[in-house]
Amino acid sequence: MTRASAAALIVWGLAGLTAASAGALAQDVVVSEETPIVFTADEMSHDRELGIVTASGHVEVTHQDRVLIADTITYSQRADLLTASGNVTLLEPSGDVLFANYMELSGDMKDGIVENIRMVLSDRSRVAASGARRTDGNLLEMANAVYSPCAPCPDDPTRPPIWQVKAIRVIHDDRRQTVEYKDAWLEFAGVPVAYTPYISHPDPRVKRKTGFLSPSIGGSNYLGLVGRFPFFINLGPDKDATVTPIYTASQGPVVAGQYRQRLLAGSLEAEASITVDSRDDVRGHLFSEARFDVDETWRWGADVNTTTDDTYLRRYNFDSLPVLTTNLFAEGFRGRNYAAANGYFFQGLRVDDDPGGTPLVLPMLEYSHVGEPGRLGARPTLDVSLLALTRTDGADTRRFAAEGGWQIERIGPLGGVYTASATLRGHAYHVNNLARSNKADTFSGFSGRVIPQASLDWRHPFVRESETIYQLVEPIANFVVSPYGGNPTTIPNEDSLEFEFDETNLFSGNRFTGLDRVEGGPRINYGMRWGVLGRDSRAGVLVGQSYRVREDDTFAEGTGLEGNLSDVVGTFELVPGSHLDLQYRTRLDKDDLSARRNEVRVAAGPPALRVNANYAFFEREAGSEFESREEIRGAINARVTRFWRSRLSAVHDLTADGGMRFLGINLTYEDECLVFSTDLSRTFFVDRDVRPTDSIFFRVTFKTLGSVRSGISQSF
Repeated sequence: MTRASAAALIVWGLAGLTAASAGALAQDVVVSEETPIVFTADEMSHDRELGIVTASGHVEVTHQDRVLIADTITYSQRADLLTASGNVTLLEPSGDVLFANYMELSGDMKDGIVENIRMVLSDRSRVAASGARRTDGNLLEMANAVYSPCAPCPDDPTRPPIWQVKAIRVIHDDRRQTVEYKDAWLEFAGVPVAYTPYISHPDPRVKRKTGFLSPSIGGSNYLGLVGRFPFFINLGPDKDATVTPIYTASQGPVVAGQYRQRLLAGSLEAEASITVDSRDDVRGHLFSEARFDVDETWRWGADVNTTTDDTYLRRYNFDSLPVLTTNLFAEGFRGRNYAAANGYFFQGLRVDDDPGGTPLVLPMLEYSHVGEPGRLGARPTLDVSLLALTRTDGADTRRFAAEGGWQIERIGPLGGVYTASATLRGHAYHVNNLARSNKADTFSGFSGRVIPQASLDWRHPFVRESETIYQLVEPIANFVVSPYGGNPTTIPNEDSLEFEFDETNLFSGNRFTGLDRVEGGPRINYGMRWGVLGRDSRAGVLVGQSYRVREDDTFAEGTGLEGNLSDVVGTFELVPGSHLDLQYRTRLDKDDLSARRNEVRVAAGPPALRVNANYAFFEREAGSEFESREEIRGAINARVTRFWRSRLSAVHDLTADGGMRFLGINLTYEDECLVFSTDLSRTFFVDRDVRPTDSIFFRVTFKTLGSVRSGISQSF
């Protein structure tokens, strides 16, 4: 028998060994085709007659990607058996770690028995059992096992975790990547709360696996008791689907589904549902999005969004969009060039939407080019578009638009920045049944216009710098010249119906968002910007106004631009630190400086108690489809403790016939293994068969297992 201290030993298979010492043993053995078992230890001995290697003191045995660590390990060459005792640890290739008092394993560590096993999975979840049997390096069958992802209490490790699953038998299948429990029960803080004869879940390495997802149970007075039972289908590494049968006690079953796929040059996502309600009406919806790359320049896509009726999505808790948009498009990007072809179909879900007056937009062709600077630094631009709008009830419009431009920028000797530009726009229209203001008859035929425009923009920034603060004062002026009378009644207004004058378009050459309306006449826009920028703070003010030589009836009453002198627009921002963010936007009447629009946004407080508030006031503009608006939205987010947080939110309409629109409160507990959330809300929305609703929902998420959701909604 031989012995060596602080030795390393390599065992090459099942052949007998004849070396006289550990050092000679590693050198004299004939290498076989078997994968070696490598021993390292403080002390090691070899019984040549019995074929037994014994290692003690910080023993480490390595075979392929597995490592066995223990105080003492004995290896029998004849039986090809490893016996480990004392602080035994087995490191698996999957990242799992097994701990035990005693293990008997085959030489390749794939088969054996384990006593008092403790296991840490790759996501830090824990399993403990009185014993386990290991088969073919794949199955690990454990008896009287406990599973939990919760960390032990640092003050009292014997204290039960927040939740755990106990089972008579647990099987970890490494090849199928599943963990199965038989005769299992769920415990909260050591108290049993639920029993199941069988439950399984993927092991931590699995990102996607076919099977049932967590169900949700709820209800409403319209649908009655509602149960959702989603089933996930893993169709491959690039695609999957989810089928969700939905049981409703009052309206009949619903079948919903989702499909997702990623391609080498694109993606596809779709969700849909269908049902037959209590009146035998077929109801459902389809939402889809597709994107495909043709080459490095071109891509195309399609968004299909439709539903059978106006209130289905809200009634069945799918969505609450007021308008659904279907879009088919192709677009290309190359250098400073952009081209696009679009087709649009809109489905309005509001009570006053008129399907006959909603246009089909097909085609909508656009091309945009921005040239490189020339010899003098001038940059040319070109925009061309073709549009066709067709209605079943109302005006049809065909439009061709082209705009060429030129722009040059210079810095003056005193530091002023000058930008000169010139554009020429040409628009040609053909319309059918165009209704015109102040005229009894409609117009059908051709019309057009050519609008030249020149502008000069000047700004002079003055900057003052100290050690930690930069201060900026910048006067700004913009001179624009274009002819009057660019908006005859024979030209329709399809894309410039709604208009808002504010600081974002104060210095624009044309403040309308679309092409159907143009701003004419000589005018000057002027303002002043002031700002301070610190290391962790900032503040700024922008105030401005516009003056035009002659009034322009293109701007409706209430827009702030209907007279020679416009209203005053401005914005103010103050961020003295991370605990306060204040922004104020306004438009003041030019005559008495009364507010015609006010917007205030405030976020204040540390993360432990953060208050967010938004106030908005708008006067109604003549001809606008939107009424005057005044409302306040607010939310309070509180971090009560390390694990508890809450949120209170509300929306209140401050107009004469307004009132509370939404009120909700959320309470959430979250730690490393559990999320519990409660939502209580009241909505005051009324739309045909959709009535004001009280809702309460509970959601419990067992990290690594899944979530359970339950709740109820009651209309009043």
